[in-house]
Amino acid sequence: MRDAVNSVGRVDPDMPRRILVAYDESPQAQAALEHALTGFPDAELVVLHVNNPSEWVYGDSMGAYYSEDAFEQARESGERLLAGAEATAGEHDRTVETVLETGQTSGTIVDYAEEHGIDHVVIGSHGRTGLSRFLLGSVAERVARRSPTSVTIIREADATEEQVSESDTATTS
Repeated sequence: MRDAVNSVGRVDPDMPRRILVAYDESPQAQAALEHALTGFPDAELVVLHVNNPSEWVYGDSMGAYYSEDAFEQARESGERLLAGAEATAGEHDRTVETVLETGQTSGTIVDYAEEHGIDHVVIGSHGRTGLSRFLLGSVAERVARRSPTSVTIIREADATEEQVSESDTATTS
């Protein structure tokens, strides 16, 4: 991997070198990937998609039911999604490492960052507010609160490559 170089062409040891992009099918995740590709040209990018079992395990008062077919469909869908991320990276003359994990989304993202030497996380946010945010929670917020590294949250729903650099981002450390 190349050294991280700042805007004046000097090696900057403080620039992230290994960045995790949390990726799903949302426009915000696509904007997060675009932001990482253009904003961190010298960093190694890891694109992570998390299959959440709550999407394919069903339960009632009698217990939980596991659907092997639903799990397999989720895995295949995740693989297609990550292939799309690789294609997006290719459009920028970049390569990315792709990872498909299974687990609770925010916890899996944080655990992956801790266990794999990630310097920075980039994640999209739906920008929910009020009651919907209270009821549904925010994966991005939970990641930002628990991450061992700094986190950039991309909030712009329909960001294009030019808009990403001007997007409403929040960075925490």
